[in-house]
Amino acid sequence: MARMRRFSARRHGPVAQTRTLPLATLAPGRLTTPLITLPQREREARDAYGRQMTYLRISLTDRCNFRCVYCMPALGMKFQPRNELLTDHELLRLVGLFARVGFTRLRLTGGEPTIRPHLVDLVRGMKAFSGIEEVSMTTNALLLGRVAGDLRAAGLDRVNVSIDTLDPVKFKAMTRGGRLDLVWQGIEAADAAGLRPIKLNAVVVKGQNDHEVSDLAALTIDRPWQVRFLEIMPLEGVGTVHDQGLVTSEETQARLEERFGPLEPVTADAADPARLWRIKGAAGTVGFISPVSAPFCAACNRVRLTADGKLRLCLLRPDEVDLRDLIRGGADDATLLRQIRFGVWRKPWGHGLAEGERETGRGMSQIGG
Repeated sequence: MARMRRFSARRHGPVAQTRTLPLATLAPGRLTTPLITLPQREREARDAYGRQMTYLRISLTDRCNFRCVYCMPALGMKFQPRNELLTDHELLRLVGLFARVGFTRLRLTGGEPTIRPHLVDLVRGMKAFSGIEEVSMTTNALLLGRVAGDLRAAGLDRVNVSIDTLDPVKFKAMTRGGRLDLVWQGIEAADAAGLRPIKLNAVVVKGQNDHEVSDLAALTIDRPWQVRFLEIMPLEGVGTVHDQGLVTSEETQARLEERFGPLEPVTADAADPARLWRIKGAAGTVGFISPVSAPFCAACNRVRLTADGKLRLCLLRPDEVDLRDLIRGGADDATLLRQIRFGVWRKPWGHGLAEGERETGRGMSQIGG
């Protein structure tokens, strides 16, 4: 830790001069993006602790066709005017710039990303940038059955689907109106289209779905899927739900082992927030994402781009860098690259929940999952 904190800009030298990357052009039904090879120095964005950022989570919209209890407040949710959100051209321009400083993985989030117009074209454009190795998406899958094949053809690699229960009545209650049958059709369509490995995300909430986690985990016995159990986080508008409903990963794992016996550990990438395990003999895996009880900040390699063009440095801290207003003010690529690097550099070490930090400023649908 001490060695990492001594990291300085001087050690890596000044930012290299960069060439201007021609903007992607968007036309109905077609997206063409030039590919270029970049010098190594340009392809790094590190924070003050030496962590290289390679993973960008992009919120395509703050709107959603669900109103999940752990994501949105029951009343008073306000969405941003559409003219405040990044346009397709602005978004693709920024993706190209993030690729230039070493971001290799993109995840599309929301709100619900499948309600964003031109989604297929956006995926095609993002995947065309040199250096972008993977484009994935987190979705509630309500509309996924309609577009899974087109998204796969455009270059989408895989999906994570949010599904907190297999009980249709409970599902409707937790999502405030969602239909489990349509979501399941979306999951099957994604699997058939090759958007694999399929990962299912379940936020565990005490008194709501905590008694159903073993049924969700059982999906991995015969399917090569990954079911991941997430601790609820105290985001804006749902802090009370967190305080009353937090179930730790340790509690969830204990419940699974009551039914299936000891879980077998599975080796995973250190930057993956999920700790992976396997039910003995199962085709798939289960994962535990524990931002509250066992933070994984030390290996964090991600930042977020909100739908309104703010570079969000940590999910649970309000610090943001405004990129949209720079673009609309006429900033050139060099200026935007400096601002991206500046934001990454000041990324905090961790989220501070253990120290009582809870001023997130925005809800999950506004930040992007």
